[in-house]
Amino acid sequence: MSNRCKALMKQIICFPTDNGSVSLMLAAWVKSTKPHRADWLSVLKELDRLNHPLYFEVAEHALTEESFEPNIRDYTKIIHGYAKQSMLEKAERTLATMRNRGFICDQVTLTALIHMYSKAGNLELAENAFDEMKLLGVPLDKKSYGAMIMAYIRAGMLARGEALLREMEDQEIYAGREVYKALLRSYSMTGDSQAAQRVFDAIQLAGIIPDVKICGLLINAYVGSGQTREACIAFENLRKAGLEPNDKCVALALAAYEKDNRMKEALDLLIELERDGIVVGKEASDLLVKWFRKMGVVEEVELVLRDFGLKVPQPML
Repeated sequence: MSNRCKALMKQIICFPTDNGSVSLMLAAWVKSTKPHRADWLSVLKELDRLNHPLYFEVAEHALTEESFEPNIRDYTKIIHGYAKQSMLEKAERTLATMRNRGFICDQVTLTALIHMYSKAGNLELAENAFDEMKLLGVPLDKKSYGAMIMAYIRAGMLARGEALLREMEDQEIYAGREVYKALLRSYSMTGDSQAAQRVFDAIQLAGIIPDVKICGLLINAYVGSGQTREACIAFENLRKAGLEPNDKCVALALAAYEKDNRMKEALDLLIELERDGIVVGKEASDLLVKWFRKMGVVEEVELVLRDFGLKVPQPML
């Protein structure tokens, strides 16, 4: 950092926010030091690193200075920063200023707007930004598609999100892991096992190796839809793939056995897990306790679970 930048940083850090003018301070700095764009960027980078409360005010003033040589990416960064802090009005004001100064939104800026409107719960404005992006006449990339798919997921319009996913795949463009996982989670939570299986298959088609959490979402979808045997098959496939089931997955498998009152298979599973060195966690053990108690074998609970190194939770008073 140059001496002129260090001098400005000292002024900013010691700036009296109650009665001072940031614009006047920056204007005086520009007049006395004749900074270049690199100087502005150095100061903004440091303010951003410090998460300084005057970052946005300095950044917005920089946009008005010729020495900063502002471009559309500078506006996009500020808009994205405001969006991350849920400061929608300020983001839109910066967007309006950008357009008034003759800058036209490009794909990166419009993607940032989709993210912003999506998180704010305004699907219509997110769709407008996506439609505007299509009019640019450039191929959409995975980030642009992914942002719109996430907007549909947040709005609960899963079918439209999945349709966009198919549109991407037809062009051999594949979304990121987080997008697939969000769609799978939403289907899983609603118990739509068929849709969950489609997304799970799409994940593998995209070359993404499912981890234990992704597999758990598929199992949960089958349990939620009452397809207990399919849930157990998905659990076994998880183990065959060499993944170690976590507490949630084990609890889901036991829940599937419980629905069918398949106690023997549940105990066989526990024996297999113990043999493989997998410790049954709290969620799975709590489910077992409730299951035993419903069967009226309370006294046997502690003896059985003790064999697996578990303790019976004490009832709440």
